[in-house]
Amino acid sequence: MRVHANDGISAQAKNSLSEEGFKVTTDHVPQDQLIAYINKENIEVLLVRSATKVRRDLMDACPSLKLIGRGGVGLDNIDVAYAKDKGIPVINTPASSSISVAELVMAHLFGMMRNLHKANRTMPVEGRAKFKDLKKEYEKGFELRGKTLGVIGFGRIGQWTARYALGCGMRVIYVDNNATVEAIELEIGGHTVRVPVKMVSMTELLQQADAISLHVPAQKDGRAVLGAAELATVKPGVVIVNTARGGSVDEDALLGALQEGRVRAAALDVFVGEPEPREDLLTATNLSLSPHIGAATAEAQGRVGDELADQIISWRSTVDVG
Repeated sequence: MRVHANDGISAQAKNSLSEEGFKVTTDHVPQDQLIAYINKENIEVLLVRSATKVRRDLMDACPSLKLIGRGGVGLDNIDVAYAKDKGIPVINTPASSSISVAELVMAHLFGMMRNLHKANRTMPVEGRAKFKDLKKEYEKGFELRGKTLGVIGFGRIGQWTARYALGCGMRVIYVDNNATVEAIELEIGGHTVRVPVKMVSMTELLQQADAISLHVPAQKDGRAVLGAAELATVKPGVVIVNTARGGSVDEDALLGALQEGRVRAAALDVFVGEPEPREDLLTATNLSLSPHIGAATAEAQGRVGDELADQIISWRSTVDVG
């Protein structure tokens, strides 16, 4: 059985699949050449991350496809419902990257609270000539301890973000349409402790949170979770982190809120125009930016590969592969 991981897979996962008799290829094939490659190589299992799109035209043109796998959580780049109609299972790895994304959220939060996102831009250019001026400009930072983090979307990633925030001494409130978590378990020094968290309304979260972290996609009708109306009601001086989807925050409204000073700083790991974010976002001085690397740690990639390999091996045992 042929497996092609178009956006790569860990060496350990490749070895695991190979040992089970799969032939695995990992060279990236450009999107416009992928259909031809799948048909030429008779690929039966296609694995992707966020870069490769698996739309209905590809499925229709590739009759050999029997399984589609997404290394990560979101399935926006795969027409899942259409695959289901065609009898092609779609698998993903929702638990593999939670820790990595949560740690990136905290990295951005620490950086924004201490103005590192600005200092890292200006020090290489002006640090020698304007050291004292920059020190004066950036010295009035804030501590995370004692602040309130509002988490929008309290699934696996949201809860891991809460763990790190609670460990830093923050208070955590959250909004979620499904979760009803009353406490989060933390492992500290070999001991497990339960720390309360509180579910609130969106209005309460926007008014109370000193920092907001988003872990949900845009709404079903395409509207941003944080649009102009929501950003107009946030606690003045709030910082915002979006590691979910580009459409989760209205980029125009965010730039406006930053210019007005209502939002003190924001961090974006995801963008509406990926892989070509808009230029005014990239040049805004009060934005902390990263190129969609939330799940991209060595540890997460290993977990993604292992989870995909296990699912593929299990799936093969349930089907007749001829």
